[in-house]
Amino acid sequence: MPGIIDFHAHAFPDPVAAAAVPALAEKGQVSPCLDGRIDTLLAAMDQAEVEKSVLCSIATRPGQFESILNWSKAIRSARIIPFPSFHPESPEALAHIETIRAEGFRGIKMHPYYQNFEIDEERLFPFYEAMSAAGLVLVMHTGFDIGFPRARIAGPDRIARVLDRFPDLKFVATHLGAWEMWDEVEELLTGRRVYMDISFSLQFLAPKKARDMLLSHPADRILFGSDSPWACQEEVVRLVKTLELGEEREERLFRANALELLGL
Repeated sequence: MPGIIDFHAHAFPDPVAAAAVPALAEKGQVSPCLDGRIDTLLAAMDQAEVEKSVLCSIATRPGQFESILNWSKAIRSARIIPFPSFHPESPEALAHIETIRAEGFRGIKMHPYYQNFEIDEERLFPFYEAMSAAGLVLVMHTGFDIGFPRARIAGPDRIARVLDRFPDLKFVATHLGAWEMWDEVEELLTGRRVYMDISFSLQFLAPKKARDMLLSHPADRILFGSDSPWACQEEVVRLVKTLELGEEREERLFRANALELLGL
């Protein structure tokens, strides 16, 4: 039976997961639901009736591109849709974007805190242009990050400037537009043609606030995301259903919008 599409999940190669998940959990003072392995994610997907997960990697160093790309190629399947990552400080960054496209991947993940950039820096503009021209989806961490000091490098004002400059870029603003900057999201992003996933957000918002935000944004621009293993897919599904968004909007959030964006 067709199920939910989780547009924002994470996992690691088994040996990496054993060290990375506890270290990241300590850094962010958060308790993971899973151990960060692909097999565990697939089991959780079965439990939550999630059909497919977009698996977001982050290149924290320029030299990680090849290893992330090769692992992404090894794990992709009908249920796991990897989004590889490149590092903006790599001298081969533009070539890496083309390689990702040529290898048949549908998108890229970037994270300004882990990759040391501000979202609207001009040095990123060639990358946005290349991703837009290639038709790739960009999943961008937006808002503050639980594991870092609160530098305003990924806020709604910066997102808006990128949207103005690159209107055709398939930009996914994670964490309901910008984590713990939701008043600014309502002021600067709500109603715009920007995708927002709901990852790691509903747990921090009053239900009325979350519902109002999701009802105010275009129905075709909202995506289900869990941020697994940092949040449980099954619990996020439950939280969405308590908001009573209506059958059509709920279906678009859980599945239809993701399928359209992924070209599936």
